[in-house]
Amino acid sequence: MRAVLKPACLEELFSLLERHPEALAMAGGTDLLVRLRSEPAADERPLLLLANVAELQGISDMGNEISIGAATTLTRLIADPLAGLHAPLLISAARTIGGPAVRNMATIGGNVSTASPAGDSLPPLYLLGAEIELASMQGKRRLPIGDFVAGPGRTQLHKREIITRILLPHAEDFPCRTFEKVGLRRSLAVAVTSFAGMIRLSGGIVEEARFAWGSVGPTVVRLPGLEAELVGARLDLGAVRKAAEIVRREVSPIDDIRATADYRRSVAANLLVRFLEGIHG
Repeated sequence: MRAVLKPACLEELFSLLERHPEALAMAGGTDLLVRLRSEPAADERPLLLLANVAELQGISDMGNEISIGAATTLTRLIADPLAGLHAPLLISAARTIGGPAVRNMATIGGNVSTASPAGDSLPPLYLLGAEIELASMQGKRRLPIGDFVAGPGRTQLHKREIITRILLPHAEDFPCRTFEKVGLRRSLAVAVTSFAGMIRLSGGIVEEARFAWGSVGPTVVRLPGLEAELVGARLDLGAVRKAAEIVRREVSPIDDIRATADYRRSVAANLLVRFLEGIHG
């Protein structure tokens, strides 16, 4: 029978991890429990429950950044005024994850640690400059999210280590922003392609642009060359068409049961076009 470990604080959690390095950390369990159903019956690694660890909960202002506890549920994140002020793009993405019952259980740390190319929170977190705080009995370390996510389902999380917080700089002035995802149904959909965009304009000229796509590569795709090319440009029809062509050329999706690579490539470009035309129009 699988053991269930229930630490009440970080100190107890780290002590349990030292004794049970093979333990599976679980906050909401919306992804882990599904995966465990397909695991061999002989897998009896203990579950390490994080939900009762107060240090992993809630959202606070740290002065020049906000701290989001890894075990904070998506419902709590969506309702938090501090997150709404400094990370509205992340809130937009969180609202698309599952339905209310899922969001009541699922956590921001769980969505990040799953490291799925279709993870809805990831494109906004990349654009917002998120850092992931990892901790163990030996201490803490921080990694930019782009360094933490190593590939599909792979991260830089070590044994005896957990995600404790997601840290976001205070909001920057990006009046034009969007998060969209395209799935196979209207709700409870896994993203076929997702897109997050942020643009700052001055007199109709692009001052800064940030774009990120999900489900079109092994990890979130950023196109820094495209972002740099748009700086100083006016978003006329020619600029928008050129940007779309760059996206079609640079993303590297795969065929799977949900969509073909060609379809994903087209959707990725079209989501950018919709965003840019909305600003221009």
